[in-house]
Amino acid sequence: MTKKKDESGACMSCSPSDGCKVEAVLTVDERGQMVLPKDVREKAGIRPGDKLALIGWEREGSICCLALMKVENLSGMVKGVLEPLMNDAKRS
Repeated sequence: MTKKKDESGACMSCSPSDGCKVEAVLTVDERGQMVLPKDVREKAGIRPGDKLALIGWEREGSICCLALMKVENLSGMVKGVLEPLMNDAKRS
């Protein structure tokens, strides 16, 4: 997947024509935590105990875009890298 850039130079991983939209606006608290709204969790099929991968796109040394994906939906190569980390986390 190639990153597209808008006129401002910001990276975009998807567009409304791809079915991509803002699902919610989240606030990060002083501990760095945020809450995924219930309706978003339900639509995404996210249940307690599910593992999510945080995927970042970098541009000029800074992360410009973030996405969450259920680990079970990751492609083979990425899953192969993350699975051992997830197993270590479960043992901790």
